[in-house]
Amino acid sequence: MKRSLIAAGAITAALALGLTGCAGTSSSSPTSGSTDGAKTTLRISVWNYAQTPEFKALFDAFEKANPNITIQPVDILAANYEDKVTTMLAGGDTTDIITVKNLTDYSGYAQKKQFIDVSDIAKSLPADKIPALSNYKYDGKTYAIPYRQDFNVLYYNKAMFKKAGLSDPTNLTWDEFASDAKKLTTGDGASKVYGAYIHTWNSMVQGIAAAQTGHNLNTPSYSWMKDQYNLTLGMQSAGTTMNWATANSQQVQYKDVFEKQQAAMVPMGTWLIAPLLADKKAGTTNVDWGIAPLPQLKANGKITTDGGPTGFGINKNSKNVAAAKKFLQFAVSPAGAKAVVSVGIVPAYHSPDITKAYFGLDGMPQDATSKKAFNPDVIKLDAPVAPNTAAIGTILNQEHQLIMTGSKSVEDGIAEMESRVKSEVLGQ
Repeated sequence: MKRSLIAAGAITAALALGLTGCAGTSSSSPTSGSTDGAKTTLRISVWNYAQTPEFKALFDAFEKANPNITIQPVDILAANYEDKVTTMLAGGDTTDIITVKNLTDYSGYAQKKQFIDVSDIAKSLPADKIPALSNYKYDGKTYAIPYRQDFNVLYYNKAMFKKAGLSDPTNLTWDEFASDAKKLTTGDGASKVYGAYIHTWNSMVQGIAAAQTGHNLNTPSYSWMKDQYNLTLGMQSAGTTMNWATANSQQVQYKDVFEKQQAAMVPMGTWLIAPLLADKKAGTTNVDWGIAPLPQLKANGKITTDGGPTGFGINKNSKNVAAAKKFLQFAVSPAGAKAVVSVGIVPAYHSPDITKAYFGLDGMPQDATSKKAFNPDVIKLDAPVAPNTAAIGTILNQEHQLIMTGSKSVEDGIAEMESRVKSEVLGQ
């Protein structure tokens, strides 16, 4: 049975993180940093604070509900975020709360015993309304709490589809996606409009293929990636999507490509909705946009997409644990969900009221296709969670770049992925 906003019951990301190791507890007592009326300042790591409105919305709402606690953002460039946080935690930094971008990073922090156990918070929450909560199970305990849940959808330019005489992409296969991209591609040179833009991240090929074929990126047998690579490279060769090397060297931003109407379709996470709403309101773009389900391998089957939660963990060196726990509880609550929904972010907490509030936002598409995109049948993790995930991911990304630039064939790149993962990571 589908849950409002996200098909919660089908989220295979709910697998327990049965990993060895155990995150440490705080050197402070669980009630350190009392919130019994004393003024407290919580420092929370964030990325690109001015361009990420969910943080301010959530912090302002929390401060209004807790006037004795002030939030001080620790702002880090998004491109450097993971490296900076790793350095901070290794050096004993006392920033109270760490925003955890993805589950790969989370498993690393937990393995290194850098977060305190917040299982008490997790047990107090309505798990049926917070399906992503179980994603943070680690060796039987919980070390972070989700506040948002993202997944990939297909953004499309309604005006371009209409001009090309195409119906809205209600339930495309990948082959139909490639075919439509060809029909939507116009012009050349600086004025060229691509039928689609596929971003440079390896997850946009490897992660999607893993989710839709039911395979695991940590198992070094990657022949199932071949079809997705051939489709992507075929579109690149046909000129219906931007050349990977060009996009990478010019650090092309997917938001800019879509908002400036340089591409008619962009597969991307639901996090893009918030800046689209904000930029439309500010008048910096006039793109007539909608969202559709992510294209599938086969027609008329279940809609499978990939994604994952974003959450907050409490630094084991925090001196304000009680206040930090109060923030985590608020972030995942209906009040916290309402705050992040207000700027177009998909929250971790789901309910009919939250869904209604989301689609009630000014500028939010109201068509049936856009609403269908928010009700996929299956959402799988965009990367597995295991001790070797980060190391394997580095290899997969390196080989992805070589394949996409034509430095290696698909077959040779896949063979090299398998060989390197076995020898460099698994010791086989």
